[in-house]
Amino acid sequence: MNDQQRAQLKTAVEEKIRGLRKDVEVFRALSQPVSPDNAIGRLTRMEAINAKSINEAALAKARLTLARLERVLPRIDHPDFGLCRECEEPIPFARLLILPETDLCVSCAEEMGG
Repeated sequence: MNDQQRAQLKTAVEEKIRGLRKDVEVFRALSQPVSPDNAIGRLTRMEAINAKSINEAALAKARLTLARLERVLPRIDHPDFGLCRECEEPIPFARLLILPETDLCVSCAEEMGG
């Protein structure tokens, strides 16, 4: 990976981090408990509880991805960044742009079932 690609990747990761931080705040607000004295009706209350569960799952996923991206950001400038941890071949730049937190090339990821 050349310096221009590293800079492009770093910018993309920083943008994803900013977006995820906003998403975490939104999902946190949407995951507030549904009060039992809510007078919106039984079915609507059940829908609200279901939506809360979906938002909690989205919050957990956003937090996990955010943590992974925050760990990746300082490593982008390391010479070994972008090499597959299994076969040590370069991970295609397009894959890194989509999944900057990955440490596996497509072939190794498929072999590992991920």
